[in-house]
Amino acid sequence: MADQAESIDAAERGASEADARLMRGVRWRLVAWSGGSTLLVLMVLGLALYLSVASSLQVTAVANLDERATTIINFNNGQRPNGDDDPTAFIFGDSTFAIVIRQDGSAAGPRGFPIPAGMPDTAAAAAATVAGRDLRLSTITIHSPGGQAVSVPVRQLTVTARSASEPYFVQVVQDRSAEVHTLESLVLVLVLGGLVVVLVAVGFGAFYASRALVPIRDSLAGQRTALRRQREFAADASHELRTPLTVIRASVEHLRRHADEPVAQVGDALVDIDAEVEHLTTLVDELLLLARSDSGAVSLDRVPLHLDDVAADATAALAQPAAAAGVRLEVDPAPTATVGDPVRLRQLVTILVDNAIRHSPRGGAVRVVIRPLSAAGGATLAVEDAGPGVAPEDRLRVFDRFWRAPGAPAGGTGLGLAIAKWIAENHDGSIAVDQSEAGGARFEVRLPGVKADSTQEAGS
Repeated sequence: MADQAESIDAAERGASEADARLMRGVRWRLVAWSGGSTLLVLMVLGLALYLSVASSLQVTAVANLDERATTIINFNNGQRPNGDDDPTAFIFGDSTFAIVIRQDGSAAGPRGFPIPAGMPDTAAAAAATVAGRDLRLSTITIHSPGGQAVSVPVRQLTVTARSASEPYFVQVVQDRSAEVHTLESLVLVLVLGGLVVVLVAVGFGAFYASRALVPIRDSLAGQRTALRRQREFAADASHELRTPLTVIRASVEHLRRHADEPVAQVGDALVDIDAEVEHLTTLVDELLLLARSDSGAVSLDRVPLHLDDVAADATAALAQPAAAAGVRLEVDPAPTATVGDPVRLRQLVTILVDNAIRHSPRGGAVRVVIRPLSAAGGATLAVEDAGPGVAPEDRLRVFDRFWRAPGAPAGGTGLGLAIAKWIAENHDGSIAVDQSEAGGARFEVRLPGVKADSTQEAGS
C-alpha cells in the first residue's frame, strides 16, 4: 500500500508539473497574441494615418505650386494684377520661390534672393520638355546670414511655357521643412503611443489570460483529483479484495487436499468460504453503490416520513448482533417529521449503529437520539458509542473510502461511513463526528426542514 501511495503521489506530482508548464505556455501564447494583434492593428492604422496625412499635405503643396506656376506664366503673358511685382519672389505664406529658365539656359530668379547652388535643375527641365511638367523632391543648400550652409528639403515643379518670342521653363521651388517636421512628429507620436498601447495591451492580456485560465486550471486540478481518487480507489479495492480471496483460495486448497473426507471434517473450510463470500458480496454491493452515486445514476425518493420511526426500525434490526457483541442499544426518539428516501435513511442509521456496535466494548451501550432540529423544522440523528472515539487528527478522514483508524476492530469494508456521508449530503444535509460525553465517538446527522404541507402529510 505504501509503494502504491508513493507511485500515485509521484504520478500526480509529474502531472501537476506538466499542467503547470502547459498553463505557463498557454498564458504566454495568449499574451503574445494579445500584444502581437494589438501591434499589428496599430501598425496598419498608423501606416494608414501617415499615408493619409502625407497625401493631404502633398495635394495641398502641389496645388500651391501649380497656382504659383500659373501666376508666373500669366505674368509673362502680360496679365499683371499686382503691377510690376516680381512674380518669382519668395512668398512666405506657401514658402515658395520661382526661377524662369530661358531657352538659352540662362535663369532669372527673385530679386535680392541668390539662387541656391545647383539651381535651376536642368534635369527637371529636360524631363519637363518631354512630359510638359516634372514634379520631384530634392534637397538644396542655402547659406544663412552667418554664412552657414543649410540643407533644405524642397518640392519642385517644372513646367514648360511659351512667350511671344520663345519657349521657356518655370521652375517653382517649395520649402518642405514644415511638412517634413510635421510628418516626423507624427511618426514619433505613433511610435511612442503605439509602444504604450502595446505595453498596456500586454499587461491587460497577461491579467485576463490568468483569469481566463482559472477555470481550465481548476478543471485540470479537478481531473487530477478525480484521477487520484480513482487510483486510490482501485488500489484500496484491490487491497480489500485480496484478503477474502486469499482465505477462499486457502479453503479451496484445503478442500482439494481432503476431497475424500466427510463434509463434517472439513466444515470449517466451508464456513470460512461462506463468511468471505458474504463479505465479498457486501463489499461489491457497496462498491457498486458508490460507483453509481459518483456517476449520478442513483436517484433518491422524496417522501414525507417520520425519522424517529425509521431509526427505531433500523436499530431494532441490529438487536441480535448487538446482543452477540454484549452491547446495549438505547433509542431515544422524539416525533420528528422530515422528507427523504426511507430506504436510504434506514441504511444510514444501520451503518452508523453497526459501526458503533463494532467499536463499543462488551458491556457498553450505543445510544441513538432523534430530535427535531428547530421549531422551524429539520431533524437531527445522533449515534453515540462507548468506544475509544475518533482522534481529532483523524476526524477529517473518517468518511474517506477504505480509511481505517489505527487499531480499528476487524470486520467491515471501510466503505460504510463513506456511504453514510453520501446519503446525508444527497438529502441536502450534513454528517460530522465528535466526541460524546462518555468519551466515545458521536456521529451527528443534520437534515434540513420540511414544508408545512409535507409535515402534515407525514403526520397523517
